[in-house]
Amino acid sequence: MSINGAQALLRTLVGGGVDVCFANPGTSEMHFVAALDSVPEMRAVLSLFEGTVTGAADGYGRMAGRPAATLLHLGPGMANGLANLHNARRAHTPLVNVIGDHARYHKGFDAPLESDIDALTGWLQGWSRTSKTPAEVGADGAAAVAAAQSSPGRVANLVLPADVSWSDGGVVGEQEPVSPAVPVDDDRVAEIARVVRSGEPTVLLLGHGTTLERGLLAASRVAAATGAKLFAETFPARIERGAGLPNVERLGYLAEQVQWQLSETKHLVLVGAKSPVSFFAYPGKASELVPEGCHVHVLSVLGEDGTGALEHLADEVAADQDPVLQEAVRPGMPSGPLTPQNWTEVIGALLPEAAIVSDEANTSGLMIPMTTAGAPRHDVLTLTGGAIGQGLPVATGAAIACPDRPVVCLQADGSAMYTVSSLWTMAREGLDVTTVVLNNRAYAILRMELSRVGAQGAGPKANQLLDLSGPDLDFVALSRGMGVPATRATTAEELADQFAKALAEPGPHVIEAMVPPLV
Repeated sequence: MSINGAQALLRTLVGGGVDVCFANPGTSEMHFVAALDSVPEMRAVLSLFEGTVTGAADGYGRMAGRPAATLLHLGPGMANGLANLHNARRAHTPLVNVIGDHARYHKGFDAPLESDIDALTGWLQGWSRTSKTPAEVGADGAAAVAAAQSSPGRVANLVLPADVSWSDGGVVGEQEPVSPAVPVDDDRVAEIARVVRSGEPTVLLLGHGTTLERGLLAASRVAAATGAKLFAETFPARIERGAGLPNVERLGYLAEQVQWQLSETKHLVLVGAKSPVSFFAYPGKASELVPEGCHVHVLSVLGEDGTGALEHLADEVAADQDPVLQEAVRPGMPSGPLTPQNWTEVIGALLPEAAIVSDEANTSGLMIPMTTAGAPRHDVLTLTGGAIGQGLPVATGAAIACPDRPVVCLQADGSAMYTVSSLWTMAREGLDVTTVVLNNRAYAILRMELSRVGAQGAGPKANQLLDLSGPDLDFVALSRGMGVPATRATTAEELADQFAKALAEPGPHVIEAMVPPLV
């Protein structure tokens, strides 16, 4: 029986293990939408904005270790999703974008939605292709799946013209091999072994793929045997934490924090990480944060097997050394009005076993790594590319990837508004996500940055642009309006009671925590 291009593509995707599609379709994608009923293995998840589509696919890929698909409506739809695709690019998340386009014969008429999609896909520095015939679209889909999953993971973009989608003659593509991580050469491991044995102050900086259990255990053995310090990159795509695992501190967000953390370091060893730089330029301050006189060494780069290299290194320098593991310990339950510190103690005291934490608490969450260090084992997904509006959609995708695990979203108020419609998708899909919105009624981080960049003359007009009051955002009303039960907490006792109840009940919940700004 003949199938059309859309059916061929969908069957190819599910054949390659891509069985979830986050979608916000339009007219040019209607044949793909119709084809979903002929491919029941594909789960289609509707989101109301493309930024939630792409963010959810990012969260899914980080936790599942394999790609979800997106369905985006032409160039403008992709443009709406680019910020969270930027975060996915920085996270090296495997992800397949299916971008609808005008029928090939229609493109020359410059219809209102015509745009330069190639410019948008090129901006992501991933893999891109435009399908030209129904006979080729299956093979193109298989190539996209393989490209997305090849080490270290990337965004693969497949442009699907409407006539390729609706025309008969589709052929299901044969799956292509995935390029695995490349082993690190023995000589390089031996070189780093000499460095960590030197007795000089040494730091191992853990990056992509090395902040999961195997990498953490191996790195901890090396540190315990040699005295080297361990840090993870500031915003890891996924880091495993909690009791029974090594507690590895992340580099700070502020340049001053990193300079303090790396002070007196003579050797910096990069493991799937880049040499640290300041997030922004500041007048009169350095962009590079490696201390003067510090030598930078590379154990592994992206695309190489950093975890395997760490294990090899540990066998070389720490053969009889056990890792140092975090003990099970929780903060005491606080009381009184919520503060930037005590709300994090509530989370640390109550965080459930095997939780997935989508952390976009920003300035309100600076204490979270400390107060949750000894909580039951959990995963943390962070803001890899710095483009805010990630927390809620990443939590959505993680919940679909891991339906048997509780998801906790720690979400700042300003960035919540970028993708607040994620709550509607959580309600529609019945996802087990407990969201704590930290409402300090300000872009607090920008208040801090206003002084740090040395801006002069800031007065009422400047401060108004950093203020989220007048009118106040009401996240209880917003959440309930999208079908998510919601409560408000002003004290630690209220937050503890509401958080515990939300965790105990299935489905999504929102708690609006009224926390004063840190700055």
